[in-house]
Amino acid sequence: MHYLISGLPLPPFQPLFGLDAAALRPHGAVRTVADGPGYPCRITLEDATPGETLLLLPWQHLDADTPYRAGGPIFVRESATAQAVFRDQVPEQQRSRLLSVRAYDAAGWMLDAEVDEGVRLEALIDRFFADRRVSFLQVHNARRGCYACRVDRG
Repeated sequence: MHYLISGLPLPPFQPLFGLDAAALRPHGAVRTVADGPGYPCRITLEDATPGETLLLLPWQHLDADTPYRAGGPIFVRESATAQAVFRDQVPEQQRSRLLSVRAYDAAGWMLDAEVDEGVRLEALIDRFFADRRVSFLQVHNARRGCYACRVDRG
């Protein structure tokens, strides 16, 4: 089964890069510095290195006219230059985490979901996309619930 795993697009975040704390506040954003592991960028689908700056801000990850409409906090690296897209490959960032994977139809109705280790993400992708009603998947970090990435049919 062919699939694409993608990070968030860069353009919505670029105007925020470099803004001071007062200018970030109306966007619900704060700047933080990675002081170890655990700062996953949602654009590049890579973890920030210690000392790297990121923005922590809210993001509506499912903008559907259903009860499943949802948003939450995400990190984006201020050094991000392009949206990551992986074809038929799971990014290392996802392999090393406990994930909640949610399957949606084209209208944004959740059809199925599972929690599993990231090393099993390919198997979950195959399982969910075997159901022709499933249009896309959203992957979240299971422990904190933060949005991680989107999976589309390839």
